[in-house]
Amino acid sequence: MVDKVLRDSPTVQYLLASLKMGGCGVGRPFFHVTRCADDVGGGFSTDYGVILCHNKLSTYKEVELAVTHELIHAYDFCRASNLDLTNCHHHACTEIRAANLSGDCSFYQEFVRGNLSEALVGQHKRCVRRRALLSVSLNPHCQGGKAEQAVGDMMKHCFRDTDPFPRIPGL
Repeated sequence: MVDKVLRDSPTVQYLLASLKMGGCGVGRPFFHVTRCADDVGGGFSTDYGVILCHNKLSTYKEVELAVTHELIHAYDFCRASNLDLTNCHHHACTEIRAANLSGDCSFYQEFVRGNLSEALVGQHKRCVRRRALLSVSLNPHCQGGKAEQAVGDMMKHCFRDTDPFPRIPGL
């Protein structure tokens, strides 16, 4: 299914082209499918590339969202040579961007998760904050309130940063 997403998803194609234009082109060997812990669906590592969890991703849409999310991290590493995930503020920014731009916080995804509230205004931004906090709080360097502080500090700036997209896709 990864090959189909890489070939057919316009968003993934756009990100792959943006990585290439930034001097960080990637090919199929950059994507790895493996079994993962129950609390993750995928990941990104500068050493290994995009990691997709076959035990968590079963539909085309799930794979597409995971690939998109992880490629946004790859793009962030490509454009910022000093991105350091031991720095909670750096980690928060790339997670905010990935949650915001990948489709993780689409109306449909929030509906499926049961996270829609009566106050639909601001739902996307609340989701981005929540999803970024979930990811950053898994970072061993961002424990003891550091994750919440970093996400709060970076939310405004990083939420507005839609690069390489002209605007938030799907909104």
